[in-house]
Amino acid sequence: MSSLPEQVNWEKGDGLVPAIVQDAISGRVLMLGYMNVAALQRTLTSEYVTFFSRSRRCLWTKGETSGNKLHLVGIEIDCDGDTLLVNATPHGPTCHLGTSSCFDKAEEKPGFGFIGQLEATIADRLKTPRDDSYTTRLVNAGIQRIAQKIGEEGVEVALAAVAGNREEIVSEVADLLYHVLVLLRHQDLGIVDVARQLDRRRR
Repeated sequence: MSSLPEQVNWEKGDGLVPAIVQDAISGRVLMLGYMNVAALQRTLTSEYVTFFSRSRRCLWTKGETSGNKLHLVGIEIDCDGDTLLVNATPHGPTCHLGTSSCFDKAEEKPGFGFIGQLEATIADRLKTPRDDSYTTRLVNAGIQRIAQKIGEEGVEVALAAVAGNREEIVSEVADLLYHVLVLLRHQDLGIVDVARQLDRRRR
């Protein structure tokens, strides 16, 4: 089996390929850089993401001056062999402007796709309560009510599963997941904390 550098089509980009860096936990795209053979090899051996600087014409490891390094988790090659998807765990902000992603211009954006957006909406309801918001009313009712709803929804999931009703399973799991997200935000936690715990268990 050929090594990873040998699988890359280096000729297409005159020795360079774009490397998209993605947060291995949240899935958020963090930045885009370029690698040559030497940068890829150093990344693999050091386990810290290293690029080739097109302006300085040299290798540079992300965070070598700021300390905000990207710890390598894995690398995938696209179907044409000319682009790399680098999964990494960031140690500090990735962008030099101080944001977690170079694609966060004005404000931090959530990872985890729609789940992250839902979590952000829940967080906004906690910060700015609204009379017409179920989330606001639930949080105002206190932790016991939130815990009660999680128990109720958990039972509903189990009953739907026993009945074998696929639509009900999806609906009840959606309800359960929403209430779990409310609980997490109420306790100043987030889905990323759960994901990190699962990742530690996987490792």
